[in-house]
Amino acid sequence: MAAASAAPRAEPRLTVAVVGLGSIGGVVAGCLAAAGRHDIVACARRRFDRLTLDLPQGTIEVPLRVLADPQQVAKPVDWVMLCTKTHQTEAAARWLQRLCARSTRVAVLQNGIGHVERVAPFVGGAAVLPAMVYLNGERLEPDRVRLRQGSDQDIAVADDGLGRAFAALFDGTPLRIALSGDFAALAWRKLLINAVANPITTLTLQRQAVLRRPDVQELCREILDEAVAVARAEGVALADDEPARAMATLFTFSGELGTSMYFDRLAERPLEVEALTGAIVAAAERHGIATPLNRALLTLLRAINDAIKRAG
Repeated sequence: MAAASAAPRAEPRLTVAVVGLGSIGGVVAGCLAAAGRHDIVACARRRFDRLTLDLPQGTIEVPLRVLADPQQVAKPVDWVMLCTKTHQTEAAARWLQRLCARSTRVAVLQNGIGHVERVAPFVGGAAVLPAMVYLNGERLEPDRVRLRQGSDQDIAVADDGLGRAFAALFDGTPLRIALSGDFAALAWRKLLINAVANPITTLTLQRQAVLRRPDVQELCREILDEAVAVARAEGVALADDEPARAMATLFTFSGELGTSMYFDRLAERPLEVEALTGAIVAAAERHGIATPLNRALLTLLRAINDAIKRAG
């Protein structure tokens, strides 16, 4: 995987819309707005005109145009960054329909797999680019987000024309964009990380330090063994030591970090269950593969999710 160059490029000024201003969308919108190279518009539930961005280098405030109603979109934009949770994709359809034309490019910064199939019905023939997000963002207030960087990349995309154009948008920002020649394997490797980090932090209500317990590590490896078997049945080439690699990647992150599902449970928001553990179990069922541990996690997470939805 090659890291995209951080050298400035001579490009026209573009209009970039960020749909969803949570932990990831807030970081993306804030970093792009701070760089000042393009016109950024954010699409969210409520309006404000400044965003506070806590970066490793310090805290900054950036002006940010935020729309709260799709009817406020005057015309299609050059790029859309879809930063909602996967289960919120249909709810974002009204935004996408107003923002997209066939010339628009849509980057899907969501967990799981099947990004193109999930989003294509809502974008009117626009090109769709799946993106894997590795940065750790945390929404502190509706208008304040924090960026923490753990691995050697923040977002990864396919190494093709669309991926390189996406990377160019982030020149001059703190975000590090990586280009991958095997995006299917990359997507499953990210899913492996999410398959243990998100459920276990959510079920234990502990941050990632819980993954360092020896008994939890053993459980994680067994969960990952099941998931790797499913990925291979899907035709994805993964290494024999893929579970160990996934755990090693997790251990590059600070134990103080949470996960998106962990923060959603604390806030009593619906959990992104089906796109993570649910996707593994569904693929296993297609291939007749037994995944008892992943199925047990899915059952427990669905029970929590249902309780959150009833309370809401």
